[in-house]
Amino acid sequence: MTRKEHPYIPQLKADFAEGKMDRREFLRTSTLLGLSAATAYGFVGKVTGETFTRPAHAAVPQGGQLLLGGRVKEVKHPHTFSWGTWDSNITRQVTEYLTKTGADNVTRPYLLDRWEASEDVSTWTLHLRKDVTWHSGRPLVAEDVIWNLKRVLDPAVGSSVVGLMKGYMLEDYDSGEKDEQGNPKMSVRLWDANAIEQVDDHTVRLNCKTPQIAVPEHLFHYPLPILDPAEDGVFKAGSNGTGAFELVELGVGEKAVLKARKDYWGDGPYLDEIVFIDLGDDPSAPISALGSKQVHGLVLADPLQFSTLNGLPHVDLYQVPTAETGVMRMKVTEKPFDDPRVRRAMRYALDPASIAQNALQGLGSEGEHHHVAEIHPEYAPLPKIERDVAKAQQLLAEAGYTNGIEAEIIVPRDPPWALSMVQIAVEQWRDAGIEIKINVMPGAQYWDVWDKVPFGTTQWYHRPLGIMNLGLAYRTGVPWNESSYANPEFDRLLTEAEGILDPAERSKVVEKIEKIMQEDGPLVQPLFRNNFTFMDKRVKGFTMHPTTYVFGNELGLEA
Repeated sequence: MTRKEHPYIPQLKADFAEGKMDRREFLRTSTLLGLSAATAYGFVGKVTGETFTRPAHAAVPQGGQLLLGGRVKEVKHPHTFSWGTWDSNITRQVTEYLTKTGADNVTRPYLLDRWEASEDVSTWTLHLRKDVTWHSGRPLVAEDVIWNLKRVLDPAVGSSVVGLMKGYMLEDYDSGEKDEQGNPKMSVRLWDANAIEQVDDHTVRLNCKTPQIAVPEHLFHYPLPILDPAEDGVFKAGSNGTGAFELVELGVGEKAVLKARKDYWGDGPYLDEIVFIDLGDDPSAPISALGSKQVHGLVLADPLQFSTLNGLPHVDLYQVPTAETGVMRMKVTEKPFDDPRVRRAMRYALDPASIAQNALQGLGSEGEHHHVAEIHPEYAPLPKIERDVAKAQQLLAEAGYTNGIEAEIIVPRDPPWALSMVQIAVEQWRDAGIEIKINVMPGAQYWDVWDKVPFGTTQWYHRPLGIMNLGLAYRTGVPWNESSYANPEFDRLLTEAEGILDPAERSKVVEKIEKIMQEDGPLVQPLFRNNFTFMDKRVKGFTMHPTTYVFGNELGLEA
């Protein structure tokens, strides 16, 4: 993939061979720095004796219509998506990404042929494939990529990509406007006029303000599909794309129909058609649909459905541990959550282990209230925050709430496990004098206000690096900072961590971030879930992706 090996790769090879680095982190870091996945896996094989083979495409059956149950959301503006499972799984069959992070958490080129990082990872050169064409027949070129990158980084668009890239691609500036209190309104812009540079028709260079280790993974963030600039960021049935399918019908809350294209530049497609069918909020509906063979599979299943679905004789289970989580977050600009002692009390009053076990039916693991999972390479183990009701009461009293607090938490009806998590937490909070009323909203209604409510519950998807979710959710002023959290030391440490290649050294900085989150942060986060689903045994080529992505061009269906 790369013509010149990054100077840090020999050190990575030595660390892995000497047992100083595990296989997962060697594969992730070496491929991030430009080593091809095949070469990286080959080196692992030399060291461990393992053999890695790709499944033969010939084994995938041809033709047929695949019916997948889930939800069918509005897909009009992909660059501002907030549902990776539902909306992006429809559009990703049509519009593709520069890179692709696989189920193994290794990021590979996709629309890119390769990339090269400078020694200090502050310059990234992205080389596009030259065999990719849009459905219209026009070749994909650097100008298309630059238009997409500049669009998602425009604060007026409101894309969450700003949260990932702000530290290294953007700068704050005074917009010249004033807020209601008369303070200057700040905005963001590219830090340099040459931050995104066109080298030639198939090469784009990112000249970063600070070193950044995760550029390839950021390019696979689900609100960053490469859209046709001629359509001005709007997606609908018939929209142009580079993918293996064309969206021919979309009914929000009903179904989305995608037909295969025979002129696809990549592998597949093997199916003739994919239909996503909306099964609603009722957790019994997917069980009924799969049990009666009305669908061939579910995009994602819920822990409350597991035991029944697992008993169906005609389906297979697909499961993977993930960093997906449910966050009960407090808006720090609203009372009583503006006091960090109240936020700490909310954490001390809970027993994460019991919440994880009961809400997820054992299909997950305990969280530590800092949004970094044990499976993340930069995770730093801290002493657990054990449940301490007396400590919670003491913190509330110190904050002036001697008699406890009352508040309302807003919860979307979907997914069911998140509601179960909140219900258990509410019972435990009551012991500390924290009276929380649950307000359950339909999902469509909740996601219109999710970043505005004083106390809400948000499902955060898996990302291969912990620093990615930290940047998306808690960096000052970014679109998905639903809690309005602003901590300059957190921001400084996060930017520092994003530039450290060595995972052990990065973990030392992330440990400081984790402590800030536990002491000052806006979240109560007691669990991480396993992602799993069930597919009819006739479905071939499916792999459970930790972020629940469906790659339709890889799937087949036996007659």
